[in-house]
Amino acid sequence: MQTITGHLSYCTNIHPGETWPDHFAQLQRYIPAIKSAVSPDRAFGIGLRLANTASLELSKETNLLAFKHWLEEQNCYVFTMNGFPYGGFHHTVVKDQVHAPDWTTAERVEYTSRLFRILAALLPAGMEGGISTAPLSYKLWHDDLEAAMEDATLNMLQVLGQLVRIHRAGGPVMHLDIEPEPDGLMENMQEYIDWYFAYLMPLGINYLLDQFDMTEKEAGAAIKRHIQLCYDVCHFALVYESPSFVLGRLEEYGLKVGKLQISAALKAAMPEDIAERNAVAQAFSAFNEPTYLHQVIARKAKGGFMHYPDLPQALEDVNNKEVVEWRSHFHVPVFLEHYERLFSTQSDIRDVLQLQREQLFTQHMEVETYTWGVLPAELKLPMDQSVSREVGWVMQQLGIQKKEV
Repeated sequence: MQTITGHLSYCTNIHPGETWPDHFAQLQRYIPAIKSAVSPDRAFGIGLRLANTASLELSKETNLLAFKHWLEEQNCYVFTMNGFPYGGFHHTVVKDQVHAPDWTTAERVEYTSRLFRILAALLPAGMEGGISTAPLSYKLWHDDLEAAMEDATLNMLQVLGQLVRIHRAGGPVMHLDIEPEPDGLMENMQEYIDWYFAYLMPLGINYLLDQFDMTEKEAGAAIKRHIQLCYDVCHFALVYESPSFVLGRLEEYGLKVGKLQISAALKAAMPEDIAERNAVAQAFSAFNEPTYLHQVIARKAKGGFMHYPDLPQALEDVNNKEVVEWRSHFHVPVFLEHYERLFSTQSDIRDVLQLQREQLFTQHMEVETYTWGVLPAELKLPMDQSVSREVGWVMQQLGIQKKEV
């Protein structure tokens, strides 16, 4: 929905369905009730997630026209898409394969280009659109990180060229929104900035000068327009980087936030007492499920961090006395702050939404709690109620009432 602080929705990756008929059935089942709860009188925006198979099917003209007709009937619109997970995302083991195929492959380029063609067809006139994507690849897959960075960036330039062509031909402004996360080739602000100016800018400027009639200054501006950050609040909280720090660094370098993904991680202090520490570990173990990666970044008492690629490795190291805090990658409902012995990083969400009220640093906001299907049973509301409660909570933090949206 369009609000006084930008477009707000939720990501449909909470819904299963890897084919278009299956995913569309989920949208038809849940979106009318969610819209009625949070945006009954105004158009409701959708953050669409399409698996590769679904994107191929929705690209067919009959399916695309039918979806556009349904959007009009429901008074809904699509303004952002999630292009991070390519394949199966529910009822299967995802783990590190969420990055596959990565940006070193032609498959990732083709998938992302297809998503942008779909988004260009769905966007309301005059509205900018964005698609979030993986942080190039997964660090643990590569011995030569620099080579992986360069190969991935060169592939991404094909999508950059597509976005420039669409805009120069009178089409919408669309941006590819890079989403850093723990153990991605980019997982914090410094790595994002380093990549942007050591790889993307020099390679991108040369590419655009070769492909288009533009100056070097115009090429640099085009890159900043079409390649932006997807600020996933959970992911930056995991690396202990505050909203003011993240936004301050972006402002320093003149970079933009294409999308704010509103999400919360789990955290807890790790007490010195062994029994208390084991009780905290036991609380974390309730979230140790086999579908998604739950990276843990531990803060050490004397400074610095320890990285565990998944929750089981952290649980095995629970008695490490160097460690005083754990943060784990598990997108928990944003409206809850306490989980018995555990806490969420909800305070980062409150802080970043306050900054959005003050600065309007992005036009796109999306609640992303895709783990509904694997939450402990006591945390599950019916799906439409859970999504409505999350979006409603965000609206409260933004100072928005239904009549203002």
